[in-house]
Amino acid sequence: MGLSRLAALHGVATSYSPSPDVTVSVPDDTVIAVLAALGVDAGTPEDVRRSLVAAESRSRLLPPTVVVWAGEPLPPALTALPPGSTVTVEPEPADGPPAPATSWKVPEAASSWKLPGAAEAAPDPAELPPGWTPPPYGVHRLHVRTPEHHEATATLVAAPARVPQPPERTHGFLVQLYSLLSARSWGMGDLGDLADLAAWAGRTLGSGFIQVNPLHAAVPGKPTDPSPYRPSSRRFPDPVHLHVESVPEYGHVHDRATLDDLRQDAAALSEAVLNKGALIDRDAVWELKRQALELIAQVPLTPGRRAAYCDFLAEQGQALEDHALWCALAEVHGPDWHSWPEPLRDPRSPATARARSELLDRVDLHCRLAWLTATQLADAQRAAEDAGMEVGIVHDLAVGVHPAGADTWAQQDAFAHGMSVGAPPDAFNARGQDWGLPPWRPDALAATGYAAFRGLLRGLLAHAGALRIDHVMGLFRLWWVPEGRPPTDGTYVAYDAEAMLAVLVLEAHRAGSVVVGEDLGTVEPGVREALARRGVLGTSVLWFERDWDGDGRPLAPEKWRRDCLATATTHDLPSTAARLTGDHVTLRHRLGLLTRPLEEELTEDVTGTAEWLALLARLRMLPEGDGNEEAAVRAVHRFLRATPARMTGVWLPDTVGDRRPQNLPGTWDQYPNWRLPIADPEGHPVTLEEIAASPRLHGLMEVLRPAKARTAPPGERPA
Repeated sequence: MGLSRLAALHGVATSYSPSPDVTVSVPDDTVIAVLAALGVDAGTPEDVRRSLVAAESRSRLLPPTVVVWAGEPLPPALTALPPGSTVTVEPEPADGPPAPATSWKVPEAASSWKLPGAAEAAPDPAELPPGWTPPPYGVHRLHVRTPEHHEATATLVAAPARVPQPPERTHGFLVQLYSLLSARSWGMGDLGDLADLAAWAGRTLGSGFIQVNPLHAAVPGKPTDPSPYRPSSRRFPDPVHLHVESVPEYGHVHDRATLDDLRQDAAALSEAVLNKGALIDRDAVWELKRQALELIAQVPLTPGRRAAYCDFLAEQGQALEDHALWCALAEVHGPDWHSWPEPLRDPRSPATARARSELLDRVDLHCRLAWLTATQLADAQRAAEDAGMEVGIVHDLAVGVHPAGADTWAQQDAFAHGMSVGAPPDAFNARGQDWGLPPWRPDALAATGYAAFRGLLRGLLAHAGALRIDHVMGLFRLWWVPEGRPPTDGTYVAYDAEAMLAVLVLEAHRAGSVVVGEDLGTVEPGVREALARRGVLGTSVLWFERDWDGDGRPLAPEKWRRDCLATATTHDLPSTAARLTGDHVTLRHRLGLLTRPLEEELTEDVTGTAEWLALLARLRMLPEGDGNEEAAVRAVHRFLRATPARMTGVWLPDTVGDRRPQNLPGTWDQYPNWRLPIADPEGHPVTLEEIAASPRLHGLMEVLRPAKARTAPPGERPA
């Protein structure tokens, strides 16, 4: 009982339910290890007793974080304070003169008070505590003093009720940026290609958004891990995505001969990928870009450019200095900071400060690369807006970071060391999953006013029309796996979801950005409802949308949820063509990934696909007698258009019939994950220029236009 009580006080689960009728107990060893990662000693019964006494003796006057939502009743943390308590709010620093602290006393009945709907609104005095001025939206310090002279301090998050919303209906593309090569790419897709895709899709197709993979900075290696979902830093983008020729100083490089040689080598890389069957080689691309960018960095900035760079440095502050220093140190000592000389493992040590002075030129280079990349991210969003896109670029936030990377070095106190994020066993994976990503400590986030989370969101949202959050359920809880143990020996650790959501809503409001949560798979009861209440859109993938509470058959379009991004597939799933033809099953069979005989897998797959095709035919979305795969892909997207979903996403490889997945979960060396260019049905790579001219693409996108402005291709009925 003592261990369970201690675990509950720290948000650590001692059991979990993989399905409604099943409860699994968590091993005590796991609970003890997770508590240790949270700084709680539970190794012996006596340790548990002492830790319980310490936890229960702490002041309960206030929780670590208090959230007030615009237009909603004040939370119990405030209304339940003893009458006569003095509450003081110290607003967070902002531009301009500092806002004064405000104080008010808690009267007998406080439960009806509300925060006004906007910081500048004139509230009804009857709804507010006497003498209290509503704090502006932001993260503030809250102090409470009771009549008995008990005191407590907490973080106060004042947030709008909901994130900004997308237009009533819009469609766009989903693309892994590296896979989108153009005639001018240096061996992989870049931010110049993203801006061009957005400009073309917005103007020609009326698309409202382009969703890309995470563009976070990677951990350099030999080879570099190509997965965009295991980055060194989520706060800063990777300069490998830069379009070199678009850097203003490019045209002023004196050593033109070397620059021309690098361009020729880059053209050879692209030629190998596009015409010779080579895979995308991120390391080779970066080696060429690095040399070119170092030449470009020798060109003095103009006064205006220098001023813009200095502004960027001031805005990013310590976080950028730490990131750039990690990059410079990694060039000298290798990419895993755990193996560096011990004094350098501490970002605040005197030895690290000396190293910064010695590596000042390299630190400045990495700062400048971060600035250049941020500038091109802004250019891509501007190109999307100029093309009439209602949303623009949808950036992707990975669920965590590499344990050896810049974020874990710079923010060591924020991470639970010796732990990894994953997923528990379920019907699809009896062994569970270990993603190799250290989790944030919920207690450390609360103690710092969620500074790391706020900074991360602010950086990502600066040039985003929307943000997709991978595994959005992680705002509520994450499955922690102790180092050296199988995923089956993990447990859930809870986060303060109200605080996490409030920070998310606050930063999205400041940026004017839509938020899409990836909520596929096992979702805790109440999570989707909580996200929807705050305006966070969900994700609905056609093949998973069935009447699970009824007969299990495909869900009719009118029964789909409205507030979601609806799509036929994702980067972790087969392309629509592969799904329709069964190619994805035979691929997994060739790689030895099936857990049942091939015939059983094919039978189940064919049956499921046939149910969907039958529904499409009944709805007259699939022309009678037209069984070709291209017509079926159009029918699938015609179905998506018929749902009430506010955002419809088209997997860009689907527009040209690509049958290869970009990532095949459960593989490492067996399959070229994250290294394939977009290709046609025969596997021949296609460029951005060829995609834009593709009759197949235009035939598919025609079905997503509003019915009154659409004409049907020959042989098909308009939807």
